[in-house]
Amino acid sequence: MGRKKGLPEFEETAPDGFDPENPYKDPVAMVEMREHIVREKWIQIEKAKILREKVKWCYRVEGVNHYQKCRHLVQQYLDSTRGVGWGKDHRPISLHGPKPEAVEVEAE
Repeated sequence: MGRKKGLPEFEETAPDGFDPENPYKDPVAMVEMREHIVREKWIQIEKAKILREKVKWCYRVEGVNHYQKCRHLVQQYLDSTRGVGWGKDHRPISLHGPKPEAVEVEAE
């Protein structure tokens, strides 16, 4: 048994005939757009999982120095998880990120 020579190729861009104002105009383009969105979400989720595994590995290897040594990985992981997942499409982007810092106002 040998390996197959070619791998299936997928379109990486959104379908050309999709109209966001009237999505039901072309049902085939609507289904292709939905598949495109689902594929992109799964890619984002898998990237976040890979970064999470890298953060776990870095924490174990670095021990007590993980605050300095793993900071860039943690920041990448947090950035990759913002707005990722199901059901977060219609929420404002301000709710996806970390909570804003409270600003203290001095009384005069």
